[in-house]
Amino acid sequence: MKTEGYKVQQYHGPVKRYCQTMDLRDSAELIRKYKEAHDRDHFWDEIKQGIRSVGILEMEIYILGARLFMIVETPLDFDWDTAMARLATLPRQAEWEEYVAQFQQCSKNATSDEKWRMMDRIFYLY
Repeated sequence: MKTEGYKVQQYHGPVKRYCQTMDLRDSAELIRKYKEAHDRDHFWDEIKQGIRSVGILEMEIYILGARLFMIVETPLDFDWDTAMARLATLPRQAEWEEYVAQFQQCSKNATSDEKWRMMDRIFYLY
């Protein structure tokens, strides 16, 4: 368990945060392969470049069992729907979505927005 916490990026102004969740197939081997696909040695450069090119500042994925939780930080003027539509057209994005679908609890042809479910914030401390 990671009890010392995680450092976060600091920006020169406020950002927006989106939080999403998705379930993986409940298989230790598939979960291991999904984690591997996202490690520094295996994550596709084209996907990272595409994420950055649509204006996403930071993206983090956390896991508990087969449940994923993703945090996406963007500039305040970021438009989610426009950015996701553009991201879907970028090089290798469709190939990536098809590849990771084998690990995810979703239909094979599901789009990223169909896989990842946007979460509602119900509490904040600040």
